[in-house]
Amino acid sequence: MDSSEILQALHLAGFELQIFDRFPRAIGVTKGNCIALLEPAVAGLRLVGRPGWRIGEVLGVLTMKDGKQVFQAKDQLVEGTPERLNEFRAFEAELGDFLACRPN
Repeated sequence: MDSSEILQALHLAGFELQIFDRFPRAIGVTKGNCIALLEPAVAGLRLVGRPGWRIGEVLGVLTMKDGKQVFQAKDQLVEGTPERLNEFRAFEAELGDFLACRPN
């Protein structure tokens, strides 16, 4: 699949596509509260960094703080509750299937 076919398939699967001024080469892909940045690659699209949790207009990365999993964007934190972590893992897996061009 080329990048436009992957983006169309993501959109049909319920992902929202966004463009961010701060990342002119990347396309933001969101579903629920999860977000990833994608950029064109030789074989379709590839991730820019790692997916994360949407905190306002920024991406919070999953990390550990005081022995607990949290999504952090600079000084903003969102607790990594079991529900959020499940949503995040499902997002990563589903997005990974599209990027690997494997059927779901």
